[in-house]
Amino acid sequence: MKLARLLVLAALASAALTSPLRAEEAWPARPIRMVIGTAAGTGGDVLLRLIANSMSQSLMQPIIVENKVGANGLVATAEVAKSKADGYSVLFGGASATVINQALQPSLAVNVLDKLSPVAQVGAGGVNLVVAADFPATNLPEFIAYAKAHPGQINYATWGVGSSGHLIMEWLKNRHGIDLPHVPYKAMPQIYQDMAGGLVKVAFVDAASSVPLVKAGKIKALGNSGTARAPGLADVPTFKEQGVDFAVDGWYGVFVPKGTPAAVVSQLHREIIKVLADPEIRSRMQQLNLSSPPPKSSAEFEQIVAADLKLWQSIVRTNDIKVD
Repeated sequence: MKLARLLVLAALASAALTSPLRAEEAWPARPIRMVIGTAAGTGGDVLLRLIANSMSQSLMQPIIVENKVGANGLVATAEVAKSKADGYSVLFGGASATVINQALQPSLAVNVLDKLSPVAQVGAGGVNLVVAADFPATNLPEFIAYAKAHPGQINYATWGVGSSGHLIMEWLKNRHGIDLPHVPYKAMPQIYQDMAGGLVKVAFVDAASSVPLVKAGKIKALGNSGTARAPGLADVPTFKEQGVDFAVDGWYGVFVPKGTPAAVVSQLHREIIKVLADPEIRSRMQQLNLSSPPPKSSAEFEQIVAADLKLWQSIVRTNDIKVD
């Protein structure tokens, strides 16, 4: 009888060692890959590599950064969405690569909240509405008044059809009854070159690249579309501060395939929040002109993703924006 009992106990112990719970507790037991949809050396890539390096030391496992470039982040997002939900495939994606893509191309893009689980938000910041140094407006209300007085006479540039800058300006045009033709560019440097040459007077540009030009007086920043002033241009007010009811941040975020064990998501979230407190990471975020909002839970970040998706879908639908 004693022998039978010992055999049963041994079998139970063996089962416990190989149970799903045990597997979750052991995470990570092998290298983790973090996928990003931008090229090596870009601002987001550099930030991710700093985060990955710090996390690999803490988790005592290599973290391999994979650059899956293509279709404004669609390739990278799809790659992770179809991966095994075991915590070893992680997406480092921005709002453009996730919620904006889904709003613009619902038949092609990944359904973010159906296929991915938001883990943690990394940074936050709006984009800047800038004008040439000689443009006759110094703030957003003056810009709107000037645009109303000169319908169809002012072109505005962005870094592409469907970019956040494009969507925000179309919202602004619709809400305030102004008419500005859109000139999409493929790269930010070309926008600045044409602004310097007088070919275009108005543009929406990313938060980071505009900072040195604004500080040098080569262009003027009229407002930031985010929820708070950006650290690199703290004297530039938000749209909301100027009476325009738009306040939405762009962000980087960490996502895993839907169905990833809750214990793994929780541990990954803790590690990311810990890393974001690192002075080197915070310094790099400031260089990207991103603020460091108070840490949010995975559930709170999911609420942000859902709200942003709803907003971008509304803007796309209202203004009939299509990507060729």
